[in-house]
Amino acid sequence: MTDLPLDQVRTLLAAVDEGTFDAAAAALHVTPSAVSQRVKALEQQTGRVLLMRTKPIRPTESGQVLVRFARQLAALQQDARAELGIADASGPAQLPIAVNADSLATWFLPALNRVPQDPPICFELHREDEAHTAALLREGQVMAAVTSSARPVAGCTVRPLGLNRYLPVASSRFAERHLAAGPLAHCLPDAPVIVFDRRDALQDQFVRKLPADGDGTGIGTGGGGGSEGGGPRAGSVRHYVPTSEGYCDAVAAGLGWGLVPEQQAAPLLRSGGLVELTPGRWLDVPLYWQQWKLDVPALGLVAEAVAATAAEFLHAPA
Repeated sequence: MTDLPLDQVRTLLAAVDEGTFDAAAAALHVTPSAVSQRVKALEQQTGRVLLMRTKPIRPTESGQVLVRFARQLAALQQDARAELGIADASGPAQLPIAVNADSLATWFLPALNRVPQDPPICFELHREDEAHTAALLREGQVMAAVTSSARPVAGCTVRPLGLNRYLPVASSRFAERHLAAGPLAHCLPDAPVIVFDRRDALQDQFVRKLPADGDGTGIGTGGGGGSEGGGPRAGSVRHYVPTSEGYCDAVAAGLGWGLVPEQQAAPLLRSGGLVELTPGRWLDVPLYWQQWKLDVPALGLVAEAVAATAAEFLHAPA
C-alpha cells in the first residue's frame, strides 16, 4: 500500500468527529460530495470499509486504526508548530478525554483547573462509564481516559489513580420503611434501588457480596461498575437516574437506596440528609489514567494534574 493521503485521513477524522458528511464538510470548508469522495478513495486505497454510514457515523475496526492515526498526527503537528513558533490557524490544542460521571462530578474538574493555560488547551470531555472508557481509547475517539481497566490499551500507558469509594446510603425515612424489618442482607435485595443506567452493576455487586462479608471491612471490586456476575440483583424496583448529581438527589429524596461516592455523600451524612446503611462497609472501585504514548506537552500537563488531584480525593490502594 502506498502512503496514506493525509487530506483523506483528516477527512475521515472529521466525519467521525462531526457525525455526518454534511457537518464534516462544514468543518473542513468543502462540499459534502468532496468529503464522500475522499472517504471512498481512502477505502479503495486501503481495501477496507472504514465507516459505518449510520447517524452518527461510526468507524469500523479498520477505521478506528486510521482515526487514531489521524488524531495522533494532528496532535504532533500542532505541537511541532508551537515549538517552531508558527501561528496555528487551527487554534488551541484539542484534548478529547473520556471520564466517568462520578469523577466528573467530584474531583476531575478541579484537576483540569490545575492545568496551565499558556498556551491554551481546549478539553473535550466524553462522559462514559469507567468500565467502558477504555473502548473510546481503542476507537481513537479520545487521547486519554479515566478507566477502571488496569490493562493498557494498545499504544497507551497506564498509571493508577486510586480507589473511588462508594457508600451504601439512603434517607432515614426510607431506611425505616424498607430496611427495619430484619437483617440488612435480607431486606436490601428487595428494597427499591437507584441505578445510574442499565450498565451500572455497582449495587448488584454490593448486594451479592454483602451476606458473605461480615467482618465490617470494605468490599473491593477490580472491574468497576460494568462487571457482570450471577446471583441476586438489587431491587425489583429499579429507578434509573443517569446523572451523578441527580442520582445523589434521588437517594436523598427517598426514592431508593444507592451507592454514592464518598465525596458526595459526606456532607449529606453530616447534615442528616442521608444515613449510612453499613457503617465500615463500602465498595471501592479502582481508577486508572490511560493515555496515548505521545510526547505531547499538553497531554503530559493534564496527566500530572489528574494524578495529583486524584491523590488528594481518592483512597490509596491497600
